[in-house]
Amino acid sequence: MAHDEMAALVAELAGILEPRGLRVATAESCTGGWVAKVLTDRAGSSAWFERGLVSYSNAAKTELLGVPGALLESEGAVSRAVANAMAEGALARSHADFSVAISGIAGPAGGTPDKPVGTVCFAWASRGGARDSVRQHFDGDREAVRAASVVTALAGLIRLARGAEGTVARA
Repeated sequence: MAHDEMAALVAELAGILEPRGLRVATAESCTGGWVAKVLTDRAGSSAWFERGLVSYSNAAKTELLGVPGALLESEGAVSRAVANAMAEGALARSHADFSVAISGIAGPAGGTPDKPVGTVCFAWASRGGARDSVRQHFDGDREAVRAASVVTALAGLIRLARGAEGTVARA
């Protein structure tokens, strides 16, 4: 069921981005590139998918996305602040118009009392200045947490792109 939902969300996103010549980039940690995978499962996605960055380690978050080490140390990788920095970094290091970032604890281990397994932080950003972030908790095993994260990431991209529908299309 989740895969059908993902495909439907991708189709909806493509229908918003492609006619306007807009593109998206991903910055993923706990999903390990799953968002990029479902985006590129759609034939013709090269017209609107710009790139995907998997930054699983803290070093990768710093090196690939420019997330400050001090921020990672003070907030932890699974935080809205780090997800925001990842989304900003994806925009800064791409030609995309929109980005999504995901960092979380998919389990089965790695949780803490403050950040239990199933805690996932998301951030979305646009070149037009729109920003959003959220911290969610998903129940289930590793696969369920990651699948729910992909669906949440895609739904957020659609909301962001829909909010920008009045903007001028890329030349």
